[in-house]
Amino acid sequence: METIQIEDKDFEILLENDQINKRTRLIGIQLNVDYETRCPIIIGVLNGSFMFMADLLREIDVACEIAFIRVSSYNGTSTTGSVKEAFGLPDNLHNRDIILVEDIVDTGTTLKYILEKVHSQQPSSVKVCSLLFKPSALLEPIPELEYVGFEIPNEFVVGYGLDYNGLGRNLKDIYRATIPA
Repeated sequence: METIQIEDKDFEILLENDQINKRTRLIGIQLNVDYETRCPIIIGVLNGSFMFMADLLREIDVACEIAFIRVSSYNGTSTTGSVKEAFGLPDNLHNRDIILVEDIVDTGTTLKYILEKVHSQQPSSVKVCSLLFKPSALLEPIPELEYVGFEIPNEFVVGYGLDYNGLGRNLKDIYRATIPA
């Protein structure tokens, strides 16, 4: 099994790029069906979602607008439990259909923060699309989590937009730490 090293950690392959591409294509098809007569605002959560969002947008045929929000709640391999917003949401979400695109949902702390900000603008609908979901790490249910690429164990992962101390985002596959983080 292929392993890589980033700084002081070893990682092994979890999801190959082919698997990611196939699942992204299926999510894109579902979004095309669900939003066929609407024009959603698709908001990527930076930095992690950029690769998934770019590939997902290539699969979406419906009219849509694109925006980004950047938030952070990580320190190394663990969430800090508090969220700091680096740059924020568009201010024109009222009566619009919103799709938030995440790289990963684990505790849900960051996502709850973003959803609170989005809902305060009274959009018509809000759905979350996440490439990865760690159900065992989730602290409370997130009803808006509608589109999930892969459910994974509560392990630290890197690659395809996800990083370890800023490194590894450029990897085309997703790797998991060989020793729990």
